[in-house]
Amino acid sequence: MSSIGITMPIPELASRIESICEEVERADWFSIISRLWPNAKYVYSIMTDSMQPYFNKLRHYAGDLPLVSADYGSTESWIGLNVEPSSPPEKVTFAVITTFSYFEFIPLHRSKSQSYNNNLKDGNLVTTNDFIEDGPVPLSQVKIGQEYELVLTTFTGLYRYRLRDVVEVAGFHKKTPKLNFICRRKLILTVNIDKNTEQNLQLVVEKGSQILSKSRAELVDFTSHANVAKRPGHYVIYWEIKGDVEEKVLGECCREMDASFVDHGYVLVLYCTL
Repeated sequence: MSSIGITMPIPELASRIESICEEVERADWFSIISRLWPNAKYVYSIMTDSMQPYFNKLRHYAGDLPLVSADYGSTESWIGLNVEPSSPPEKVTFAVITTFSYFEFIPLHRSKSQSYNNNLKDGNLVTTNDFIEDGPVPLSQVKIGQEYELVLTTFTGLYRYRLRDVVEVAGFHKKTPKLNFICRRKLILTVNIDKNTEQNLQLVVEKGSQILSKSRAELVDFTSHANVAKRPGHYVIYWEIKGDVEEKVLGECCREMDASFVDHGYVLVLYCTL
């Protein structure tokens, strides 16, 4: 009597997988995906926002397989599709699909001078702790090169819901804008007059972690917060590291990150978990 759903052992396949893993391990697992799945055509994944720090590692494991980020969405609504899936992930844009929701766009400016240069009236501007906002515009009035915050009105009941995603209009596909994801709003490190975004932090950590290669160690993950409980306030960045690292090397990493932030006004403290 046979039981449906019970998988029988396949010793030959297990031995082949073990052999592949032993071989690829010597090359630091480069191209492991295509070795285990030789018929794979591409790797489909999310490679924006909080997934950006893992992009280089995914490319290492994928080898020559194309990396495809096919769509852009949120819990509240799908937003757009990648109409050029062969583009590298660093250049991916998403064409807004107007049937998903009704979209509005809040123009965002990083300084008042930028707002004035765009001939905006000061009375329409709202200053927040990360951007200067202008009044929302419909999809038909967005401009190439301008950054916006997305606003959704959905068929399921959300009315003018602010998504907190910052996007830049990179061009148009026919008449619909193609969006480049920039960062999430309010995810900012600040202790004084400094304002460093999540994207700034990712670039800084990537630059600092390059020094770890001297010790044959690897940065697995990281997180951060701004500690203002004591004076002076400072950034605290936690690293999860695979491998052994000397204290001197960690000090070099910390100094490299400290020098790499685009907006200063803080003290940097680095904590590591090995």
